[in-house]
Amino acid sequence: QVQLVESGGGLVQPGGSLRLSCAASTSIFSFNPMGWYRQAPGKERELVANIIRGFTNYADSVKGRFTISRDNAKNTLYLQMISLKPEDTAVYYCNGRISSGLYWGQGTQVTVSS
Repeated sequence: QVQLVESGGGLVQPGGSLRLSCAASTSIFSFNPMGWYRQAPGKERELVANIIRGFTNYADSVKGRFTISRDNAKNTLYLQMISLKPEDTAVYYCNGRISSGLYWGQGTQVTVSS
């Protein structure tokens, strides 16, 4: 069973930075796509960023502030977040698709507040 485990969330002030990590229990070399989603209270889960066949895609709301990357050697997906805003507050989930299916992590809370 493939497991994805997110970490790196927390409480940060507006304008601050965080780096989220998503560690996989297996090689991520064949995962395509891999991505980050988020869900704020009372809202639907939305795509934040993903990597499809090496190309990165971002939601308009995070362009220029968030950077998605992957390290296949470490079986880890990252999301570097800078210039955080209160509206970035949400539970952040990573996901990845391989031949056996689509897998999700359990989520990590990001709270942006002064």
